[in-house]
Amino acid sequence: MSQRSQDPQDLRDPPELRSALGDPVLEPELLDRALTHRSFAYENGGLPTNERLEFLGDSVLGVVITDTLFRTHPDLSEGRLAKLRAAVVNARALAEVARTIGLGEHVKLGRGEESTGGRDKSSILSDTVEAVIGAVYLSGGFEAASDVVHLLFDPLMVNAARLGAGLDWKTSLQELAAEHGLGVPEYVIEDDGPDHEKTFTAQVQVGSELYGHGTGRSKKEAEQQAAETAYRHIAEAYGEVPGLAQPAATSD
Repeated sequence: MSQRSQDPQDLRDPPELRSALGDPVLEPELLDRALTHRSFAYENGGLPTNERLEFLGDSVLGVVITDTLFRTHPDLSEGRLAKLRAAVVNARALAEVARTIGLGEHVKLGRGEESTGGRDKSSILSDTVEAVIGAVYLSGGFEAASDVVHLLFDPLMVNAARLGAGLDWKTSLQELAAEHGLGVPEYVIEDDGPDHEKTFTAQVQVGSELYGHGTGRSKKEAEQQAAETAYRHIAEAYGEVPGLAQPAATSD
């Protein structure tokens, strides 16, 4: 990947990113703001960050996804709709969407974040996706933002509906294991790091065999990643198509 200018005066308005978003109405200044991480802003005299746009984009994303799920699944209860939405609107899913469109390459990062792999950090990527959605909303209105959300997230919504009765990886793994008489999945959790910045690692065994592991900022996230990996391995071993096709490269 070529080095992009980090001059604070340079407007970040990459045509390849616009194309990946479906060429929406999008003011260059707002796109640049959406791509400005706080680490870059602080290192350059307190420039405006993308955090307000992230706040706005989070709400727009939530409304579009909720409305779509509500209309698409008229027979689902509120609880199951909430689980479907959670399977689509979460930091990991957003980060995968960001990787699909190459968003990390365009983010303005401070030197510290740049040197520690910030361009592929799920937290930065997921926040930036929301900020970009917020920028599209301010530039072109709700319809323009909705078009971008559908372009990026419709595959996730379709796939989430195929995930299984539980609509989450742990429940779906348990059901798949029971279907094939493999026993109840068991999870082993370890944590590392200071209390304010712990990383959790989960391993899942089904029967006597280790099928998957995962990492996350919470036990739940680590277990879900481990369950997803195990679900895929078991489904493939039994000649089944895994319930949720990845829309992007494997998450960190």
